[in-house]
Amino acid sequence: MGKRTINLDMSECENREMRLGTIIAWDGSASELIEQSGYESRSQRKGSGCPGNGSKACKLCELNSPMNQQTMCTNAIVECQAGNLTDCILIQHSPIGCSADNAHFNLAFKKGLKKRHKPVQNLQIYNTNLLENDMVFGASDKLRRTIREVMERHHPRAIFVSMACATAIIGEDIDSICDELEPEVGVPVIPLHCEGFRSKHWSTGFDIAQHGVLRQIVKRENIHKQPDLINIIALWGTDYFTEILKPLGLRVNYMIDTASYDELAQASEAAATATFCHTLGSYMATALEEHFGVPQVDAPQPYGVAGTDAWLRAIGKIVGKEEETEAYIQREHERIFPKLQELREKLRGVKGFVMTGSSYAHSLISVLRELEIEVDGSVVFHHDPVYDGGHENSNTLKTLVDSYGDIPHFTVSKTQPYQLNALFKRVHTDFVIIRHQGLAPEAAKLGIPSLAMGDEHYPVGYDGIIRTGETLLDILSRKKFNQVLSRHARSPYNDWWLSQTDPFLLAHQPEILDERVNLKQKRKGK
Repeated sequence: MGKRTINLDMSECENREMRLGTIIAWDGSASELIEQSGYESRSQRKGSGCPGNGSKACKLCELNSPMNQQTMCTNAIVECQAGNLTDCILIQHSPIGCSADNAHFNLAFKKGLKKRHKPVQNLQIYNTNLLENDMVFGASDKLRRTIREVMERHHPRAIFVSMACATAIIGEDIDSICDELEPEVGVPVIPLHCEGFRSKHWSTGFDIAQHGVLRQIVKRENIHKQPDLINIIALWGTDYFTEILKPLGLRVNYMIDTASYDELAQASEAAATATFCHTLGSYMATALEEHFGVPQVDAPQPYGVAGTDAWLRAIGKIVGKEEETEAYIQREHERIFPKLQELREKLRGVKGFVMTGSSYAHSLISVLRELEIEVDGSVVFHHDPVYDGGHENSNTLKTLVDSYGDIPHFTVSKTQPYQLNALFKRVHTDFVIIRHQGLAPEAAKLGIPSLAMGDEHYPVGYDGIIRTGETLLDILSRKKFNQVLSRHARSPYNDWWLSQTDPFLLAHQPEILDERVNLKQKRKGK
């Protein structure tokens, strides 16, 4: 497969829309999305993968919805990445409102530290609190003062400076300020260009944070290879990867959340890089491979028995432990098979639905289908037609369909609660797994038992499929509660909208909005 080159000489990284052709609204079957994505033709050519660039290989079109009910932004994702390091500090060069979700991220950070057996601490995030005068006259001096104060108070190993919509609008030159102050404070001062309107999907924020770490923290000199170290690009999940890799004599280096400066720096010394989700980790894994010679694990993600087998074999090949890996896989199969069969008997015929990030959803569906749960529908919050590395095994959607069959109703939509009623009208499901917890209560109000998958590592590995199956049995046992809840919960939507069966009605027929407004005005006139 050909590769695109990730340019670490630039302080900004290219948006996913331009780099990968990312979309946020689409509806059809999973097999149709694979065909339209043209993964192989895209991954073999350099340059943009976005619609409209004149390439016949690019056929993917997205729906244009006139309504966006809720979302996150790249600035918020940088906040939960660069702001979640143990000995570095993030300065948000923005109005104070951009820091409104720090309380939420602080809770996740503390929980993540506890899961990784690290001392619990608070986030270390500063905000320059841009005011009206700053928007008129500029705030460069305010940023300089903040950088100096942060250094004097905390002596961090590195300082990140993030942009926001407001600072981009007034043209703040954070690159020059970071270059100017870095020799003075004596630590890396890293600009992150993550203004909220930079990208239509928040996942670009992961790339932006990783780009800064790769450029100014990861070691480029005095690299001493650690042949037993495996990079795992993740969020705050429980440390299940250590127990998976320890029998092979391997250690885990988690990035980026909850990591220290030294843990990030040693990424170039690892034997390989893997990720719990290609969506989140492919940028960093690809850059480590291209610029630092650290191979990324070219395998499906470690979910379900088949995926975990392939993932372990790929790692075993990289570190030269093929025989040990095969023996380990055999032992694990013998250990979990009786329990797996028991779960399959109990869950056979149950129907499930998944609403998470794209590559993570593909893997979760693999786990469900290995449990012999039927999955006729899913929502992914965005879709990347190709991942940065361009490896065939990174095409997790194709792996899912080839291994477990098609998903008839496969929807790309960015966390839009107003679509849930129509989505669940066209498929029957006994439960739903949701990664973004804000949607879980909305599904519960519709009478559907909901699992808010807060720990992203929960389904990982051989034990992950057992954990998931056991938890789903618990979720299904309270189905009666959700049925009662649905009878008493009031919907914020009117009867007309609740009668619709097309979740993308407003995209397919945008004129309906004008018709509804005119009808409402006529009724008021009467």
